[in-house]
Amino acid sequence: MKKPQLMGILNVTPDSFSDGGSFFTAQSLLRQAERLLAEGADIIDIGGESTRPFAQPVAEEEELRRIVPAIEAVRSLSAAVPISIDTTKAAVARAALAAGATMLNDISALRHDPAMLDAARSFDGPVIIMHMQGTPGNMQRDPQYNDVVREICAFFQERTAWMEAQGIRRERIILDPGIGFGKTLEHNLAILRKISAFKQLGFPVLIGHSRKSFLGKLLGLPTEERDWATALVSALCAKQGADMLRVHDVAKTAAALRLAKELEPQAA
Repeated sequence: MKKPQLMGILNVTPDSFSDGGSFFTAQSLLRQAERLLAEGADIIDIGGESTRPFAQPVAEEEELRRIVPAIEAVRSLSAAVPISIDTTKAAVARAALAAGATMLNDISALRHDPAMLDAARSFDGPVIIMHMQGTPGNMQRDPQYNDVVREICAFFQERTAWMEAQGIRRERIILDPGIGFGKTLEHNLAILRKISAFKQLGFPVLIGHSRKSFLGKLLGLPTEERDWATALVSALCAKQGADMLRVHDVAKTAAALRLAKELEPQAA
């Protein structure tokens, strides 16, 4: 089993579903960044706008006010760690890149803001595109698919072909099937069982399942008690070849990955 990269989540929002308001001051976000790095995060993902179901949009100026100090705080701790900016707005992406971000994570797959394509072309780092049915404001009202895995794969084939035609090299593209973004419990489970289908598209695959509601529905756990379940799912995703795991608790996920590696059958 190849160890996936661990993307530690740093939400600088008052309303994210799991940690909204927790890292909203300079001191608290610095402590959280220190913790994520100490626990072994390979990447820090910074977001200034909640994308939880039924979330309301945030003004560009407010999102910038949140994310730039967070990027600067992480950079004060490490000049080398990759920083991902989680945004759908081109102006926010450009400001984040100027402040020290090195990756773009767009849940709209470059569809929300027409200027995001130019922002993606303005640097040479990775670009994560996610599948989402609808928008955060309506995505969980009644998601419908005939074959969720096949339809997400078709979406990625269209998006990646378009991106390459627009000058974004395929080596830069990472796919996120979008656990919880316009999906029911059954849809999420189907995605997690078939990570191999997304791998066959020829791009690295990111899974963002951390603390999400499907774990609560399956196990009856409140949000704050889902980290070990997240870690177990992480190990199962790694076994299927997931390249990147976006998680809140890096330490527990790292421990689960190490155990899974140690318990792999030995060659005779």
